[in-house]
Amino acid sequence: MISLRKLQPSDADRIEELASVLPVAQHTLNIPHPYPKGGGRDFVEMITTQMAEGKCATFAVVENASEQLVGCIGLRIESEHNRAELGYWIGQDYWGRGYCTEAARLILAHGFNDLALRRIMATALTQNGASSRVMEKIGMKHEGILRQHVTRFGVTSDMTVYGILRDEFKRK
Repeated sequence: MISLRKLQPSDADRIEELASVLPVAQHTLNIPHPYPKGGGRDFVEMITTQMAEGKCATFAVVENASEQLVGCIGLRIESEHNRAELGYWIGQDYWGRGYCTEAARLILAHGFNDLALRRIMATALTQNGASSRVMEKIGMKHEGILRQHVTRFGVTSDMTVYGILRDEFKRK
């Protein structure tokens, strides 16, 4: 269904197109709305630099049938603690197809098998049930709720926290 590949400068316009949709931004903490012109290019450049520095492992999520970028997924690596935080977004037209779950399984395998991480965690706004379901499907355990943790677009929200350890992933 999907594959992961490194981001390329040619992805910039597609990232802007998909990330500029308000419901996509509303389900994340980092996607601005309105999405700035040139923001896709800046994002690709930032990720390329951070990957070279070992600070992240972020990839394009590509639909195999169309070869189109449909979102992004990545790990923000904290090497001093041998852990990472998982983050992702999928373009609204591609929601409900299982792409995010498949991409999340692939990035967990990369994090534990290739990067030898000990722990991967993720958070989601509590009102984003779809994201929580993705985390549960990939074997992450619910670890708690951070009450009134963030304010996004003028709305204060709780965050739900999930995590998985390398040993738990290997047992699956």
